[in-house]
Amino acid sequence: MTVPPARRPRRRRTTLRWKIAALAAATALLVVAAVGVLVHLWTAHDIRGRGEARAFNAVYAAMDVYRRTGVLTDGARLDPADLPAELRDPDDAGRHTAYDARAEGNVGPSAWAAQRTGGPGSPVLAVQVNLGPDHANLSRLDAAMAVASLLALAAATPVAVYGAGLLARRLGHVAETAARISAGDLDARSGPTKGDDEVADIAATVDRMADTLAQRLRTERRFTADVAHELRTPVGGLLAAAGLLPPGETEDLLRARIRDLRDLVEDLLEISRLDAGAEQPVRARVPLAAVVAEAVARTGLETEVGTEVERGVVDATGRGATQTVETDPRRLERIVGNLVVNAHRHGGAPVRVTVDGRTVVVRDHGPGFPPDLLAHGPRRFHTGARERGSGHGLGLTIAFGQARVLGAELLLSNAPDGGAVATLRLPG
Repeated sequence: MTVPPARRPRRRRTTLRWKIAALAAATALLVVAAVGVLVHLWTAHDIRGRGEARAFNAVYAAMDVYRRTGVLTDGARLDPADLPAELRDPDDAGRHTAYDARAEGNVGPSAWAAQRTGGPGSPVLAVQVNLGPDHANLSRLDAAMAVASLLALAAATPVAVYGAGLLARRLGHVAETAARISAGDLDARSGPTKGDDEVADIAATVDRMADTLAQRLRTERRFTADVAHELRTPVGGLLAAAGLLPPGETEDLLRARIRDLRDLVEDLLEISRLDAGAEQPVRARVPLAAVVAEAVARTGLETEVGTEVERGVVDATGRGATQTVETDPRRLERIVGNLVVNAHRHGGAPVRVTVDGRTVVVRDHGPGFPPDLLAHGPRRFHTGARERGSGHGLGLTIAFGQARVLGAELLLSNAPDGGAVATLRLPG
């Protein structure tokens, strides 16, 4: 019925730590990649610009020498075959440069500059500047940046994991406190946390919530206990006074209603003691089957009782059963009795109680437990679906409270073929 809360916060801490570390590493990787791309693009653009400037200066100097002496210098050529198409027909004597990304052997990419030696139709003087060494340096720069980025990432990841672990541990402490509060430990507190951030605010909020909740629950419990105590005396007086009435239908009806009111007051007193943690078990080693059979017999309701042992099913007296348990028999009878009464009141016949080892199973063949009860557990003065009948909704609440006192586990479920199943597992 209940889910142990201990493992969930631990798994959440580990997951959160690695998520934060992975996010930090991914962010660093993206930053490094963006910086690397920007540096690569800027360096490549700078290499191209400087190469075109060198080519233009070279063609300008070579043109001056060629016009004066007719000699080609500085690697200048006339109408070279590999001249880029955009420089084959310069329309004037202005500056003409181009970038050629082709690479053949050790030459290229290249920056070209060209000028016509004379008027239209005259040869084109061109100079090619090999940018291969510069691009080789760019490749080495990219490799160096990649290695540096990986080293920085390797150094930053443990730091991110450590920082994320600190945050996750603080959040995990708050989560464990909240889980303890939800499990009923109203004295659990996160206490002061290091830092002045959102985690500290969450911890303080959880502590304030716990203080408020504890105060309200204590007020409610005191009110319930006080009301039950105050009602106990007048209800006893009413029951005594009803005994003075002449026998008849009215007297029987009145006495029945007063007994119901007395039982309700006693249930409220028992719940208040369970809530206050004032109940302590008085343990003894008893035969489980016999105690269960006695509890069923006390209800006065027609119920099948069986004990599964190695040689089969034995009768309601428990003969043939060898399993003994160390428990509080009075509280065990209270649990079994409430489960049987609940099965008859809200379920359908036949109702069967089975003892198997340390497990007691109470099953009926009615409509089964409503989904709200299975999801959230029993609630006081709430009986679930209307078809489950009337009642105050205190029987299962008391059964769960007494099971906690015994350290037992009480589970509610519905059978596949219909009917409600209550399973009580006693501790070993």
